[in-house]
Amino acid sequence: MTKDRIASWEDLKVYVAADLASIGKPLSFKSWIMDPTLRLTVVMRLLEYLTNTRKTALLRLPVLIWFRRLQVKLGFSIGPNIFGPGVAIVHHGLLIIDPTTRIGRNCRIHQGVHIGGAAVFVDPARAAEYSPRIGDNVYIGPGAKIYGPIRIGSNCTIGANAVVTEDFDGDGLLIAGVPAKVLATSETGERAQRGAGQDGA
Repeated sequence: MTKDRIASWEDLKVYVAADLASIGKPLSFKSWIMDPTLRLTVVMRLLEYLTNTRKTALLRLPVLIWFRRLQVKLGFSIGPNIFGPGVAIVHHGLLIIDPTTRIGRNCRIHQGVHIGGAAVFVDPARAAEYSPRIGDNVYIGPGAKIYGPIRIGSNCTIGANAVVTEDFDGDGLLIAGVPAKVLATSETGERAQRGAGQDGA
């Protein structure tokens, strides 16, 4: 799982290029107007760049407001610096992610997903210890719920409506059910990596 963050203008370009490749669309006038999740992803990356490079509040504040307005419109509650490069948010609709969650490269995530920290009061300085850490090339199906200080490995598929409350830190796992369990161990992360141009899933 990557721990990288956007720390320069070059990083910003790399992240946006990876995101567009995962989404399966170019950054064009048509896609900017017609695809609000693409628009939110690019604005999120711009906010990460401005925040991580400690740009002046005069630059950050308008982008932060823009980002939050887009989230309200789409039904999202997410923060900056959650996703590694190559995220594809497939549809607009309810999507809630604890801001201290960290997800690796090439995540493909659907609507109705809720990823949250442990349901206990903790010192805010230690909040990150209680939120999920998810590896690279992970596909998260519609309606999945992932809670607590858990670890999920790379190249995994989390099935629709799965409820994940414990570690699945092996690679290449198919995780599904309520509560979630391993159904197969041969996943490769291809569903997360192949992009919307293949099948739209």
